[in-house]
Amino acid sequence: MKKKWQQVAKTAPTDELRYIKMRRAFPFLMVGVIVAIAVSVVICVSIGQVNIPFGESLEILFDKLFGIESTSRAAYVDIVWEMRFPRALAALLAGIALSLCGTVMQATVQNPLANPYVIGISSGASLGATFVIMMGFGGASFLSGLSVSTASFLGALGAGFIVLIIANTGSRMTSAKLVLSGMVINMVCGTFTTLITYLNPSAEGMQTAAFWEMGSIAGAKWGKFGLLPIIVLVAAIFFIFQRRNLNAMMLGEEAAATLGINLAKMRTIYMAIASLLTGVIVARYGIIAYTGLIIPHISRGLVGTEHGRMLPFAMCLGALFMIWADILARTLMPNSELPLGLITSAVGAPMLLYIILRRGFSAGSKS
Repeated sequence: MKKKWQQVAKTAPTDELRYIKMRRAFPFLMVGVIVAIAVSVVICVSIGQVNIPFGESLEILFDKLFGIESTSRAAYVDIVWEMRFPRALAALLAGIALSLCGTVMQATVQNPLANPYVIGISSGASLGATFVIMMGFGGASFLSGLSVSTASFLGALGAGFIVLIIANTGSRMTSAKLVLSGMVINMVCGTFTTLITYLNPSAEGMQTAAFWEMGSIAGAKWGKFGLLPIIVLVAAIFFIFQRRNLNAMMLGEEAAATLGINLAKMRTIYMAIASLLTGVIVARYGIIAYTGLIIPHISRGLVGTEHGRMLPFAMCLGALFMIWADILARTLMPNSELPLGLITSAVGAPMLLYIILRRGFSAGSKS
């Protein structure tokens, strides 16, 4: 086997050799990142204002997951199982969803800078949330039954579908039209968000809106997950089965059309599902920047552009990234919690700059 590999290394072109190396390394990388997630979850539930021994946290999780009566201190059980473990699961789900959407959007739009908020989802969610928060503080009674999460979800979903309608108007949808339509909706929603804040000045309302726009999973509880795990799971399975279409899209419009793929139709379907998934995450946890942008780039550099490998790896890597972002948000400042989006931005911006300067991990490279 070693001689055979050496022979391939001598004769294969550079790109093909890199592809072979990535394919061989993929199983080991997947096992490694899954193990890292499991260890990180235990660390996540162990540290905080009350530090709990790693072994005891692991025992509590094991007992609860397998229905065994725990012999640990009741206070530790409540902290680990009722408070911190739901946060770890929320971080895991958010990381999976945003990384999945970013990977799909970069392939669909054929733009390495595409991310879950490229088509106006974040600005639409921000408009909906700001409207409810600021108008609510202004005493508008008709908003009393509308929660911030509901308003942000409706805003995100509305903005996403308006972009799709604009991009499909006239001639067939193209990646350029999709990106430009998203930029227009971003500007329009941003303008209205600023106008609402200006017309209804409230220090408390602006502080609430600002914290929501920076993202947080502090409110994660067992009773608040709802259908979120099912939605994330269904979307993940769907896109994994669409890996061949996503691979074809990465080759360009002409190549995809030659393979019989209706690009306009598939783009609409993929972007609609990604908009729905991102809208659910934004509605629950606010705007968490950079995760859907940098994780696909890192994953592409490690396992290549073949989506059969890239999708599962990007989702796992995104989950790992988000868990550690939440750990840092809870522990960097004593007796206070930083917004989650602030941590992801602080980590994501330098990483993106490094990627740009290295000129690596391009969306269309063969690997």
